[in-house]
Amino acid sequence: MLSDPETQLRHRDLNWLSFNERVLQEAEDKNNPLYERIKFLAIFSSNLDEFFRVRVSQLRQIKRVEKSIRKKLALKPNKITKQILSEVKVHLNRFGNIYHEQIIPELAENGIYLVESNDYSSKQKEFAAALYKDNIAQYLKPQKIDLTQDSDLFLENNILYFAITFKNSDHLGVVNIPAEECGRFVEFGDNAITYIDDIIRYEIPSLFLKEEILGVYEIKMSRDAELYIEDEFNGVLAEKIYASLAQRTDGQPTRLLYDAKMPDDVQKNIRKLLNLGKIDMMPGGQYHNFSDFFSFPDPGKKEALHPKARPVIKHKILEFAENYFKVISEKDQSVHFPYMSFDYVENFVEQAAVDPDVEIIKISLYRIADESKLTSSLLKALKNGKKVTVFVEAKARFDEENNIVWGKKFEEKGANVIYSYPKIKVHSKIMMVGRREGEKLKKYAYIGSGNFNSKTASLYCDHAIFTANKYITKELARVFKVLEGSLIIPREKHLLISPFSTRRRFTEMIMQEIENAENGIKAEITAKMNSLEDPQIIEWLYKASNAGVKIRLLIRGFTCLIPGVKGLSENIYITSILDQFLEHGRIYVFENGGDQQVFFGSADWMTRNLDRRIEVIAPILEEDIAQEFKDIFQIQLNDNVKARIQDSEETNTYVQKKEGDKEVRSQFEIYEYLKEKHSI
Repeated sequence: MLSDPETQLRHRDLNWLSFNERVLQEAEDKNNPLYERIKFLAIFSSNLDEFFRVRVSQLRQIKRVEKSIRKKLALKPNKITKQILSEVKVHLNRFGNIYHEQIIPELAENGIYLVESNDYSSKQKEFAAALYKDNIAQYLKPQKIDLTQDSDLFLENNILYFAITFKNSDHLGVVNIPAEECGRFVEFGDNAITYIDDIIRYEIPSLFLKEEILGVYEIKMSRDAELYIEDEFNGVLAEKIYASLAQRTDGQPTRLLYDAKMPDDVQKNIRKLLNLGKIDMMPGGQYHNFSDFFSFPDPGKKEALHPKARPVIKHKILEFAENYFKVISEKDQSVHFPYMSFDYVENFVEQAAVDPDVEIIKISLYRIADESKLTSSLLKALKNGKKVTVFVEAKARFDEENNIVWGKKFEEKGANVIYSYPKIKVHSKIMMVGRREGEKLKKYAYIGSGNFNSKTASLYCDHAIFTANKYITKELARVFKVLEGSLIIPREKHLLISPFSTRRRFTEMIMQEIENAENGIKAEITAKMNSLEDPQIIEWLYKASNAGVKIRLLIRGFTCLIPGVKGLSENIYITSILDQFLEHGRIYVFENGGDQQVFFGSADWMTRNLDRRIEVIAPILEEDIAQEFKDIFQIQLNDNVKARIQDSEETNTYVQKKEGDKEVRSQFEIYEYLKEKHSI
């Protein structure tokens, strides 16, 4: 382990805040279209909600473990939580400034007006009153609480409420804001928009007729999600945390977001009603739940306010292939989302479903879309007598319910449905089809870095390969046998399979680069991932840096590695790209003495991906496809528009274009690269 973890590793949650700051930078960037910036405000808000539900909640549970165990494991939940809250307050102030000083005025400049209740015209008042009476009032649940009594108050997770103060200070009013039922925004016409919050605010006197109202303040509670402790901890600590969880009811509060204008005595009353501490209170603005801005109306439909729509690139082989099995048998086929359509994956499953020679379809589903061509094709395959095995991840956070519903649907139609195992998730994005060709059952495989989900495939940057390579398909068949319970450890020579061989194989490749550097041979490691957290991998990267290995990393999210520190990591340089689409792919390139090894797949360099999940990382064996992946990766490494430097100070400084260099916005450049490569 690292000799001094305190100084050689960042805390993942603190560095995650640096990632969310990059989201704010996108909201600030006036080079982005206005509605794109509004989207980034929504992403920031949504990210922060999940962060409190999951990460801050976990810190709260660690606090309940005996101090001796926390000390032994160098865990400091109180200190980290205070640092988080301090940084979040800074971010929320910045968020408020962007919203009030940039977004609202620029909407007005474009003839779009977000109107508060105090500014309603007489016509708007009439419209709001009618809407309130006909559509909103039925969903309201006003409560009047007697503060002189031992009263309880329960606020649902992420639901908006108003807290209302009266002249009679012994009473407190609370009413929900039914945004889920009624929508968050209301269009008046004439490009005027209002929050449903303001319509309710205007009508609050009618809800509490016998009270004189002094103040109305919006509040929102974040409650913890189900915690998958084994994602990060094991052994005694995991057991202790689970024991603490057993002592509580689900959904304990992790944060109360409140209007900063709320008087101190009202804050105190609400804290008491909800049994919260001061540390659980987070001041905010007049409105909360900015994740609702994903659906903010655009009454004028001005194209200039949105990113330029680009048609998906037609794959020069798959687009015109009537028989995918024939073209994949002849040569591997790569696809890159969202630049290309997810239709190619759905078409492959559809062809398998109706092909009379196909006997077997096996697939692992991590996040299942509600209703899709892919799920319909799997059901059709069952109807056509194919043997379909579906591995459903029942612990995909926030998608558990939908995954299980689909698992039952597949089961009812005759599929062999296997749900995830205790304390291990299946995160690999893999599919295999068995097709009778002559005497043999030939295997075809799909390996990707993204989920089998058409919606996310239009938003996330991911890579995938269709292959009939006998070495890859043979080893992938063993992975499915592990999932089916008929094999314990899969033998492999080509694939990296977690939790069996990925850590060992990556470590061996890093060690080889160290040996090459020490022998004066060119040594480089270039890797792209979502997050870097595993202490052992980080220690090997530090050793490689000190041995002279050039290490270039592209990390979208958080990293616990501290780059650019003399004597520790001076040969490690990290950038992060945040742009229109979410960077989600993983690519690993090792110089290997001139015979470069290129891998891609579903795993980050995180302990959970290496040791506690089923993951598949595949080598790219065909030279032209390996070069394609390297070209795409190099374009990202050259980004000087949307790339930020992840330095030791966490400054999030943009990469500056050097004099004479052309401007490289990698997502745009990759689109043009693939467009040219697949031109007919």
